[in-house]
Amino acid sequence: MTAPMSLSPGPSPSCREALARRIRLLVAATIAYNVVEAVVALTAGTVASSTALVGFGLDSVIEVSSAAAVAWQFSARDHHVREAREQRTLRIIAVSFFVLAAYVAADAARALAGSGEADRSVTGIALAALSLAIMPFLSAAQRRAGRELGSASAVADSKQTLLCTYLSAVLLLGLVLNATLDWTWADPIAALVIAAIATKEGLNAWRGQGCCAPATTTKTAAETGGDTCGCPAGCSCR
Repeated sequence: MTAPMSLSPGPSPSCREALARRIRLLVAATIAYNVVEAVVALTAGTVASSTALVGFGLDSVIEVSSAAAVAWQFSARDHHVREAREQRTLRIIAVSFFVLAAYVAADAARALAGSGEADRSVTGIALAALSLAIMPFLSAAQRRAGRELGSASAVADSKQTLLCTYLSAVLLLGLVLNATLDWTWADPIAALVIAAIATKEGLNAWRGQGCCAPATTTKTAAETGGDTCGCPAGCSCR
């Protein structure tokens, strides 16, 4: 009689712990950078009356809350406790996206209605360029670790960080157009793009999309066609 196949929650315990430690370090780095980014963006945005720059700063605040939620989840040493916190963490991330989108859209609409024009902001341009260079690396590293671990919340938070990359590009374009061509409408338009992207990612986080489930058996990587950490074949864990 064939022995029943033993079941596993996915990656091996040692692999899970290594991935969890990596995620905790990446989350800590994300929080540290975003605290600085938020202070600079909100200050520069207020001085320049820039809706897009203020929205970017608020996104940094929300990224801190999102990363803090993931940090809380992964502060538990027990894998099952972390899994139990997964859905609540995803909800926190999703709501953060929605709050950002609502505020930025409302403020952009006010600016387009003629309630205020943004001044040039060299500080904002420099900040957007710096974030555009840094954030893709943080996001990619956390997304890879989250997918290997099978954590939807870690992947969702990495998308929050990736959103910062998109926002940096949009913000940079809007600020440069405003500074060089005096296109004051470019700033609120950039803010509306930020709001649309935030809404989309909020919906994805609420639905728990964007993460592969880890393999559920103890078959080897060769047998499953997956990798040594348990991510099944057909899932882009890298």
